[in-house]
Amino acid sequence: MTTRSNAPAYLTGFGAHVQTEAVEGALPVGRNSPQRHPLGLYAEQLSGTAFTAPRSENRRSWLYRLRPSAQHPPYTPFDQGRVRSGPFEEAPPTPNRLRWDPLPTPGAPTDWVEGLVTYGGCGDAATQAGVGIHLYAANRSMTDRLFYCADGELLIVPQEGVLTLRTELGVLEAPPGHVAVIPRGVRFRVEVDGPVRGYVCENYGAPFRLPDLGPIGANGLANPRDFETPVAWFEDVDRPTQVIQKFQGRLYATTFDHSPLDVVAWHGNHAPYRYDLARFNTINTVSYDHPDPSIFTVLTSPSDTPGTANCDFVIFPPRWMVAEDTFRPPWFHRNVMSEFMGLVHGAYDAKEGGFAPGGASLHNCMSGHGPDQASYDKAVQAELKPHKIENTLAFMFETRWVIRPTAWALQTPQMQLDYDDVWTGFEKGRATP
Repeated sequence: MTTRSNAPAYLTGFGAHVQTEAVEGALPVGRNSPQRHPLGLYAEQLSGTAFTAPRSENRRSWLYRLRPSAQHPPYTPFDQGRVRSGPFEEAPPTPNRLRWDPLPTPGAPTDWVEGLVTYGGCGDAATQAGVGIHLYAANRSMTDRLFYCADGELLIVPQEGVLTLRTELGVLEAPPGHVAVIPRGVRFRVEVDGPVRGYVCENYGAPFRLPDLGPIGANGLANPRDFETPVAWFEDVDRPTQVIQKFQGRLYATTFDHSPLDVVAWHGNHAPYRYDLARFNTINTVSYDHPDPSIFTVLTSPSDTPGTANCDFVIFPPRWMVAEDTFRPPWFHRNVMSEFMGLVHGAYDAKEGGFAPGGASLHNCMSGHGPDQASYDKAVQAELKPHKIENTLAFMFETRWVIRPTAWALQTPQMQLDYDDVWTGFEKGRATP
C-alpha cells in the first residue's frame, strides 16, 4: 500500500512491509537507491537486524530524506540523570519482593527524557540480551530535542496522559490503554499536553514479535491487523536541534543545524507501531483451574532457548471468569522467570490495596508470591458463578534473567518497606481431615 499524507494516519498489520510518501513522487519506483532521486532526496537504509538475518526475521526500511542523517557534529557525553543500563551493577540482586508507589508529577518543567528513571534491568546491551526497565513522569514537551536508543527497542506503556510521538517515520498518538514501540535507532520527539506518566521496557534482545499460538489455533490474543504503523510525515525545520542518543548504556548528545525528522518517504518493516490493548482477544478456561499467565502474552522477544523468552509483555485486561471449583485469582507461585508488574488503571485482582495505578512491583526468580491475605480470603469465600473482572489493566514485563534493581530504586521514598506484610497472618492448614 502507498499513502500520501502530511497528517497523522496509520497503516495496519504487524510487521508488514509498507510503503508511504508524504509528497507525491518522493518514493522511488523499482529502485531503492537511484543514481539521482527525482526530488533530490537522500536514500538511507535503516537496518534493525543483521543484513543476513533470515527473511522472516529481517527488519529494515529505506528512508528518503531532505538531508543525510550523517550530517552532524560529534556526540559528546550528556547528563546521565537517573537513567541506567546493563550490566546493572550498582546494587546486588535481591531475592526480596519489592513494590513501589507511583512516581510523583514533577514540580519543575520536565520533558520525557529528563523524566526517565531506571528501576532495574538484566543482561547487557553490549551482548544484546536482557532488558532495561524505566518509568517516566513529565509535564512538558520536548522542544528542539530528539532522542533515540542504539541499545534496544523501546516498548512504551502510557499510564497517565497522552503521548504524541513524532518520529522519523511518522506520528503516533499513544494514550493510556495503548502501547507504542519505537525500534532501535529511530529518532523521535515526545510532545505532551499536561502531566504524563508511564513505563518503558528497553529490549536489548531480539525485536518483539507476536507469540506463536500453538494449540490455540489461528485466532486469539493480539491480532496482526490491529497493529498500526504511521504514514510518512516530515518537518522541514532549519534551526538547531539537539539529538540525544543512548549508546552502550551512556547518554550522548550533539546538535544538528536542522531537524532530522525530515524523512519524506519510506518503505520497509523497521518502523514504529502502536496497539490498542482493548483489542486483545483474551483466552481463558471454561472448565476448571487458573491457566498460566502466558495466555495473556501480547508480544514476545525470544531467546536462544525455545519457549523461554528474553522478554514477554503480558497484560491482565477485563475478562470473564467462569472456572468451577477453582481459586480464581493468580495462585501462589514461584517462577524461574522474573516479573516486573505495573498497573495502568483500576485494581489488580490479586491485590486488595497498595498496588496503585502508576506503581510497580518486582518478583524475582523463585521468590514466592501471590495474592495478599484480603484477596485470598475474598476468593475462597466467593460464590463461584460467572463474573467479569472490569475496569482494570495490569501488565508484566517477564524475563528469563534476574532483574537487578538500581540503587535509586532501592533508596527512593516510593519504595514500600512493608510490602512483605501483605503475606502475614495466613492461618495454618490442617494435615488431617
